Amino acid sequence: MRIEPLPLAGLHLVVPEPIEDDRGFFARSFSREAFEANGLDSAFSEWSISYNRRKGTLRGLHMQAPPHTETKLVQCVRGAIFDVAVDLRRASPTFGQWHAEELSAENRRAFYIPQGFAHGFQTLSDDCELIYHISEPYRAGLAVGVRWDDPDIAVAWPEAEQRIMSTRDAALPSLREAV
Repeated sequence: MRIEPLPLAGLHLVVPEPIEDDRGFFARSFSREAFEANGLDSAFSEWSISYNRRKGTLRGLHMQAPPHTETKLVQCVRGAIFDVAVDLRRASPTFGQWHAEELSAENRRAFYIPQGFAHGFQTLSDDCELIYHISEPYRAGLAVGVRWDDPDIAVAWPEAEQRIMSTRDAALPSLREAV
């Protein structure tokens, strides 16, 4: 497994390195030792599954507010998604900037998203399933986020014949309103 830093400080891509033979392959997708050696949080207190029936489903941009901000390790185990992280760390030189990765069952990559980033994704195929490893227990009262289509953030979401999203996500505040 390789851990590759991404353009926004703190974001990383976890890339499995399969050992293959005629039976198939074996690859590590997580190593506490490797995460800690790269200065990454390795204590995940919750694991969650997100199943999405239809292509064009958009979830986000979500995070949990202080004092229980969360680190996420996200992997798509069925289908494909456009996965986005937005830097909402006010003191960061990349505040308000975003980075996206395509995660799929085929590429088996995982997106490491540290505390202070909002997260969201759009499905690129039907029947997508994601696994989240999350560092903090979910606290409904601290669930916050910013609008997926905020022009100040300007995420270049993939075109979608139909976008499917929750009423809550459609009503999230803009970055200016949230700050």
